[in-house]
Amino acid sequence: MTLLREPRKRLAAWKLRHGGRMKQALRIAALLLLQALLVWTSPARAAPNHIAAQLVAESTAAPGGTVMLAFAMRPESGWHGYWLNPGDAGLGMTLNWRLPGGAKVGAPRYPVPDTLLISGLMNHVYNTDYAVLVPFTAPSDAKPGARLPLSVKADWLACTEQVCVPESAVLETEVVIGAPGLRDPRFDGWERALPAPLGTKAAFTVTAQTIRIGVPLPASVAVTLPHFFISDDRLIAYAQRQTYRRDGDLLTIELPRAKIAALTPQKVSGVLRLNGEGDGLWIEATPGDVPEGGVPLADPQAVSTPLPLLLLGALLGGLLLNVMPCVFPILSIKALSLARSGARAGGSKTHARAEGLAYSAGVITACLALGALLLGLRAAGQEVGWAFQLQEPAVVAALLLLTVTITANLMGSFEFAVPGFARSGSSSGAFATGLLAAFVATPCTGPFMAAAMGAALLLPTVQGLALFAALGLGIALPFLAIAYIPALRRLLPQPGAWMERFRRWMALPMALTALALVWLASRLGGTAFAAVLVVVAILLTALLFRIGQRQRGGHSAQRAALAAVAIALLGVPVAARLVQDQAATADAGLLNARPFSEAALTKARASGKPVFVWLTADWCLTCKVNEQVAIERETTRDAFAKAGVVVLRGDWTRRDPAITRYLTSQGAAGVPLYVWYPADGGGPRQQPQILTSAALAQLVQNN
Repeated sequence: MTLLREPRKRLAAWKLRHGGRMKQALRIAALLLLQALLVWTSPARAAPNHIAAQLVAESTAAPGGTVMLAFAMRPESGWHGYWLNPGDAGLGMTLNWRLPGGAKVGAPRYPVPDTLLISGLMNHVYNTDYAVLVPFTAPSDAKPGARLPLSVKADWLACTEQVCVPESAVLETEVVIGAPGLRDPRFDGWERALPAPLGTKAAFTVTAQTIRIGVPLPASVAVTLPHFFISDDRLIAYAQRQTYRRDGDLLTIELPRAKIAALTPQKVSGVLRLNGEGDGLWIEATPGDVPEGGVPLADPQAVSTPLPLLLLGALLGGLLLNVMPCVFPILSIKALSLARSGARAGGSKTHARAEGLAYSAGVITACLALGALLLGLRAAGQEVGWAFQLQEPAVVAALLLLTVTITANLMGSFEFAVPGFARSGSSSGAFATGLLAAFVATPCTGPFMAAAMGAALLLPTVQGLALFAALGLGIALPFLAIAYIPALRRLLPQPGAWMERFRRWMALPMALTALALVWLASRLGGTAFAAVLVVVAILLTALLFRIGQRQRGGHSAQRAALAAVAIALLGVPVAARLVQDQAATADAGLLNARPFSEAALTKARASGKPVFVWLTADWCLTCKVNEQVAIERETTRDAFAKAGVVVLRGDWTRRDPAITRYLTSQGAAGVPLYVWYPADGGGPRQQPQILTSAALAQLVQNN
């Protein structure tokens, strides 16, 4: 229309200037109009495709023989094409062939694709040059020397991360009939990019939440960057985490089912990518039994930090645990051990070092034992994480009775013969102190530690255990330094009567720990469970005082000691029989928090509002401190309310597989975990494990 208006304007101007020369003006106007109409009605020149395509024949073909055709695709920089199942968005290639009579083509064979995650949508794409191969079978009556013309109309979708353009091309080539000749060398590389057939039978089983595939795969085949590209649509949730486990020569793949899934499939097929080099296997699985369990495979995308840095993080994290709130209750034992070491410093350097080594060995042994048990449980298919021991009521019951015993000992009610927590320094006592210190300290996570412990659950077993050992060394490092550095030992006070007073004062934090464990027992197992434990603890305390009386009178305390042991051994299982399942019943609090779940998170993010995920546990003192000083504050409430923040709170006091899976997906091994999702749909941003209300308010301002 612009071209039509322009001649009219020129004609009007000409009339004003040259009113008497009307015929010439009409001729000029007619010519201009004709030119405009020619431009308007001529076909538009097609814009070049962003993915250039070429149809190539592999070689000559014998009559009735089969050769490969290749669609050689070359995306422009920043553009990508799609696999046969494009994922959450996109479109695969469609082909409309024109073939000679008697010729036929087979199903297209795609190379191993890449993943592309945009705004929570998972796409299966090709970002660089690729080729889709199609087998072509020549007519059986074709004459040698004949040239068979082939034509195909191909349609595909070309996209960037911001825009998509449908593209098409009519591609032509010809296949010469004759004896096999020279082969196009490009086909060597194109065929190597195709997934290899598995060659053995795979099985799958369907549950309410997952599709689990058992793939027979020799243990010698390395699987370093796995992803399963399923060929059928509407079966799985593409963007959710896939889980891989190995048990000898069996690789187990767990795929999360789509929320609105198709009917239970009769077969499952697709490509298993093995590594970052693009090697893959084409897998076809039929219904069958697929065992659970196996060793979880490391996820290199979740464990991108080099192992030396992870070891340093575990070491620093363990060191900082010595000043974290979750370790305060056991500082009394460590302080008393330091005092004993100082008393020995002037008299026996060898003894001080031996005690330091024994304490360090106890800490590292406890960390390694907990780590090995944790990895073993996860290999058996259990959804557990760091601090799993305090999620078990029986463990809390045993720990309560132990803290009651230590409290009575620190008060001087009785004396240990072994392990000697508060007697004169001994290697056995130092080792036992280290065991207890690590057992109580490790449930919490602190700076530097979270990434290391999260990686330890995903790395191979030896590397994971190395991280647990580094954590233990970090916890023990201050005590080990005092044992080996005379200048530090000289800073400790000289022995004297103060040590006995110090010992009795140290009973106070241990008694407070016992009270906290009673409260935790009620949260884990209910009121009846906690009440029975209190009765058992009172009986145990009475027997311990009786043991002390016998000791001070110079009499044997064997009977009372046996009774105390019997009370402890019988009390835990009796109380455990009264455990009740405790659902998370925490109120919404100042922030009006909603219970956390993956479904709640998905719904909250779909609302277009910012989301704050807050994972906590009653046994995590760091969590409770953060809640008091930063989260449950009016300033935080007002800032969040003004921005419309949706708060999701997850309680991990008892074992919760859904929370454990989310922790693992975030590369975390335990709580506290705080994750911020901005309103613009951006990815999750993990927050520090030590919070302030000012930092939370700043989150809203930066949103």
